[in-house]
Amino acid sequence: MRKMLTAAALAALTAAVTPSAAAGQDEAVQAAELAAETVFWQSVADSANPADFEAYLEQWPEGVFARLARTRLPELQYRLGERHYNGDGVARDSGEAVRLFRLAAEQGHADAQVYLGSLYYFGDGVEEDHAEAVRWNRLAAEQGHADAQRSLGLMYAYGYGVERDHAEALRWYRLAAEQGHARAMYEIGDMYDYGAGVERDRDEAVRWRRLAAEQGHADAQHSLGRMYAYGRGVVTNYAEALRWYRLAAEQGHARAMYEIGDMYDYGAGVEEDAEEALRWWRRAAEQGDDFAPASIGSMYEHGRGVEQDLDEALRWYRLAVERGHPSAQSALDRLQGR
Repeated sequence: MRKMLTAAALAALTAAVTPSAAAGQDEAVQAAELAAETVFWQSVADSANPADFEAYLEQWPEGVFARLARTRLPELQYRLGERHYNGDGVARDSGEAVRLFRLAAEQGHADAQVYLGSLYYFGDGVEEDHAEAVRWNRLAAEQGHADAQRSLGLMYAYGYGVERDHAEALRWYRLAAEQGHARAMYEIGDMYDYGAGVERDRDEAVRWRRLAAEQGHADAQHSLGRMYAYGRGVVTNYAEALRWYRLAAEQGHARAMYEIGDMYDYGAGVEEDAEEALRWWRRAAEQGDDFAPASIGSMYEHGRGVEQDLDEALRWYRLAVERGHPSAQSALDRLQGR
């Protein structure tokens, strides 16, 4: 990266190229100023530091390269904001990230507007403010930013920062989905599955979830697997359910792993295999699934797929209670009461 000229160097350069007062020629003075501006621009043109372009615009707000500087500045502010937020080569500083994102967002940078909206939504680097999250996401969404459209749809769906409005949620989800946004497609599938703002339509739910699943969306793959497993909107097909569960599990989807364990436990579409069920439940538990620990505890309690071990059963039941499993406490009480 070329270094920016210091103020002193700039003054010396300007003096060197400016003709003597005796010449008294305006054109010569203008030429000298242009030469100074050009040299300064050449010193910062390849810079990744937005401060260099801010310095240029402060010195030459109407300069020859001002339009180009204003075009580059928001993107550089956004990129530097990302670096501060992620701690990429600089100390992680969400407050500085917010400052830089805001500078870029106020100049219409859609990615920065989305990032800023997200930080307001989660209260990261700024005080949580869902109304501000809506405002910034709307600005980006109106520019056609698919992530912003999906986020705005979500906020309308759940009433975060705006009055809850399923019709408006669906409108924004559709705009994002038209751009191929898989998460938005998944959300539309949910709305049809549960009849949220639209008439319940399981066929439509399957269609939208399939569109998302075919793009590799893990939640959609898991949901589509459940629809095949339970015959919701499609004819029950365990082989197809298992196929979609596996695709989601390959992406680390904990609940899909749990569902595969269930299929092996009950022999649904596969040969019953308690050891394989336990293996999948362990994988799900390691990913944080809240149902898997109770199932593992039951296997140890009854010696299915593993040698009976009541102490190990207690350990897994306790973990299930910690994760909020609805019936784990009764299992724990029963086993402790033996």
